Amino acid sequence: MGRLFGTDGVRGVANVHPMTVETALAIGRATAYICRKRSNTRPTIVIGKDTRLSCDILESALATGICSMGGNALLAGVLPTPGVAFITHSLWADAGMVVSASHNPFEDNGIKIFSREGFKLPDSVENEIEDLIAPGKIGDAPPTATEIGRMRRLNDAPERYIAFCKDTLHENLDLSGLNIVLDCANGATYKTAPAVFRKLGANIECIHHSPDGTNINENCGSQHTGDLVARVVESHANLGLAFDGDGDRLIAVDEKGNRLTGDHIMAICARLYKDLGLLSNNMVIATVMSNFGFFAAMRNLGIETGISNVGDRYVLEMMQEKNAVIGGEESGHVIFLNHHTCGDGIITALQLLWAVLHYGQPLSELAKIMSLSPQRLINVTVCKKPPFEEIAALQDAIHAAEAELGDRGRVLIRYSGTQTMCRVMVEGPTTEMTDRIAGTLAETVRANIG
Repeated sequence: MGRLFGTDGVRGVANVHPMTVETALAIGRATAYICRKRSNTRPTIVIGKDTRLSCDILESALATGICSMGGNALLAGVLPTPGVAFITHSLWADAGMVVSASHNPFEDNGIKIFSREGFKLPDSVENEIEDLIAPGKIGDAPPTATEIGRMRRLNDAPERYIAFCKDTLHENLDLSGLNIVLDCANGATYKTAPAVFRKLGANIECIHHSPDGTNINENCGSQHTGDLVARVVESHANLGLAFDGDGDRLIAVDEKGNRLTGDHIMAICARLYKDLGLLSNNMVIATVMSNFGFFAAMRNLGIETGISNVGDRYVLEMMQEKNAVIGGEESGHVIFLNHHTCGDGIITALQLLWAVLHYGQPLSELAKIMSLSPQRLINVTVCKKPPFEEIAALQDAIHAAEAELGDRGRVLIRYSGTQTMCRVMVEGPTTEMTDRIAGTLAETVRANIG
């Protein structure tokens, strides 16, 4: 979703400490200042949050900053990130802000910002906000007396979002008879996701839906599906659905306990959309991280693919450029542009369930649409992020790996945009070769910048 601002105003995730509160206050002030300057009216800004312990204080700081610059803050409470995007657009507010660090541990937190249309802000506006965060950069005197803004709680925000999600499921379809296990990651979907699926008639069992402020994403959710796999198999459920902490990702588990990636989900839904004549421009957008098997499946279906850089921002940009309605990432961050302006785990789940109902087949059968090539992803904690071309030993290791793989695989090494990590990804013809090459590359990264 929107950018995560760190404690120093740069892009990234901020660990919470007193300076973070000051930064949140400054971001609120800067955002309200820009909105007011552009519309020449008192701006209205929606604020949502996930379930992290630090969210309450950062929400208050944001709202205080907004009101101190003459804006009104609408507090939506705990709501998935895509829910905030929807509320912002449906109310035609001037902006939407989410206090969340997505799939990161509870200690991390950040702020994501949406435009009034529900899209991420363009780079130019985000750069302007970053510039204004510095002390003394907002030149105009802040409003006083009657010009100070107010805070108001949007108590019906979850119900509005639940209704919106329900309406994205194809008319005349319901989920009666489906037994589904939901893993809510102790995060922002812990109330809205169960409500959506129950209202549509599904039999729901929930796990990891009791947030305490510190257990968000902790051995649960889209990144840690072990508990979900076990529960789906034990309860003989039709499938399992795992969200991440802020609800913009989905990973599925079929009735046999197999984990399905975002690539599987996109492939299944692309087939459905194509069969029903809904696949705009016969195009799906993936990223450089998508598995070889996904692209092979698309070729077999006669569907064209666009390949963007990693990040929903780049996926969305290419979707708009290519007039595509489905795009996303292997991580489970999938955008259905015919329904929403951003990735939405609940909406993605509903589209997947539509395919299950339409084809009348278990999810394990639908997943056979693609076969995963052996892939190994290793995250290496780093102390700095120099350009890779400046690390001679790593360049040598990459060249050696690419020579060994030839046209049977690939190497992709990149820095995380939100954590101090380097992600090493290798795909190859066999698991043994893939693991060995990935291990060598990861050790090279660790030795040089770990």
